[in-house]
Amino acid sequence: MRRDIFTADHEAYRETVRAYIEREITPNVERWEQERNVDRRAWKVAGEQGIIGMLVPEEYGGPGERDFRYRYVVAEELASAAANSPAAGFALQDDIAIPYILEFGTAAQKSRWLPGMAAGELIGAIAMTEPGTGSDLQGIKTTAVPDGDSYVINGSKTFITNGINADLAIVVCRTSPERGGRALSLFVVEAGTPGFSRGRKLAKLGLHAQDTGELFFDGVRVPAGNLLGAEGDGFAQLMHQLPRERLSIGIAGVAGARAAVNWAVDYTKSRLAFGSPVAAFQNTQFALATAVTEVDVLEAYIDKAVLALNDGSLSAVDAAKAKLWASDVLNRVVNNCLQLFGGYGYMTEFPIARAWADARVSQIYGGTNEVMKLIIGRDLTGLRLACESQSYHWPPWVVRSRWLRVCRAASARWRRPRLPPGCWW
Repeated sequence: MRRDIFTADHEAYRETVRAYIEREITPNVERWEQERNVDRRAWKVAGEQGIIGMLVPEEYGGPGERDFRYRYVVAEELASAAANSPAAGFALQDDIAIPYILEFGTAAQKSRWLPGMAAGELIGAIAMTEPGTGSDLQGIKTTAVPDGDSYVINGSKTFITNGINADLAIVVCRTSPERGGRALSLFVVEAGTPGFSRGRKLAKLGLHAQDTGELFFDGVRVPAGNLLGAEGDGFAQLMHQLPRERLSIGIAGVAGARAAVNWAVDYTKSRLAFGSPVAAFQNTQFALATAVTEVDVLEAYIDKAVLALNDGSLSAVDAAKAKLWASDVLNRVVNNCLQLFGGYGYMTEFPIARAWADARVSQIYGGTNEVMKLIIGRDLTGLRLACESQSYHWPPWVVRSRWLRVCRAASARWRRPRLPPGCWW
């Protein structure tokens, strides 16, 4: 079907992105993967040419373009070039770090950080995940304690995208010992601040050139002027930004899946087996037909979601659907397309091999796909899990039953956790 999401302006911008990738990305991707780092030059040239920082308003050095379709173009072109590591870093900058400062920062904070971020001179990161806390933000232990006109931060973060090269990190801290929506706050911590240090550059299954690292905060003193928004607003701020973040994963997913199909078609048409192109075999055609159909259907949903984000109507639930399905389709399509390459699909010199490894994390970051299903399921049914409900009670027939007593006794014998009150299983 004819796709009509992009205008002539978007297609003209696509040519600019392609030219940038041909000059700055493609010649360096292999080296970056080996060195596990993307050169600073790629960031600066991206800023100069408007590849990153498009959301930044003109008064802060950017074009002030809020149309998410331009980010969609960048995602498609980087995926086509098998440049998933720089794509992940740019997405973190444009779809998470910059929007937080733009939405919640004061005029002074915007003037201080946004010009450098738009120019590619300042790299941003967001530090949420901790060694013992992932999707459960209520479990965050990093603290920020007020001390005069400053806050003192202590704690650690891990799995931080752009963590090693970041010039500033938006750090999620606990500012209240109580659990609940008012316990968290966001602080901007700049590189070079005493007590702020980097740990390991983490060795990952994929996205090798993307600098994912550990961050440590040992008595880090930041001025109150580095607090984003008001103290206690952190959880609400994080929830407010989730639709864009998850749709960012969605556009990367459909772009990566489309690239995999294109690579598989080209390879199977040129590769001969038993005197015929591999593409001529029924199994190959069935596999490609299934893959391209999945991508086309996914693309239709993502296109609609992008337009919804533009007009402000994209809900957290619809964004969760985009992230869930795009990452599932990406992994399934890349895996099935890799199979069509045979042994060459296992060689990292082929883009499909790197894409297979790079794709796996899409089902984990931005909220695991299991969490996406919970969000969607709760919206669909209007119910929380039985074990989360504080008002649920065992039915009398269960309380009186021998079955319950036997189960509880067995649970104790096996030293397994007992059933929590109000939970069926």
